[in-house]
Amino acid sequence: MARDEHIKMLENMAGIFIRCFLLTYALLFLWFVFYLFGGDWVYNLQLKWFTVNRHEYDLLCYYSMAFIKTCAFLFFLFPYIAIKMMLHKTRDKNN
Repeated sequence: MARDEHIKMLENMAGIFIRCFLLTYALLFLWFVFYLFGGDWVYNLQLKWFTVNRHEYDLLCYYSMAFIKTCAFLFFLFPYIAIKMMLHKTRDKNN
């Protein structure tokens, strides 16, 4: 691959990473809205399948959202920033 093809590929990957990050946050926002406004309904729906009390359900939702947020940063935002920094450094070196 030529140098320009590598740069183009990295720019495409950066675009994919930032879109994945934004979609993950959209999912988290939707999850939060359902939890906030439909908390009792969703909790009662879960009771049909699982035996958890309300406190355990709240903790599970909170920790799951925190885990998803951490994964979004680790797997999508940090690689995006690293690629952008490398591309910026490459452009500065060429000029």
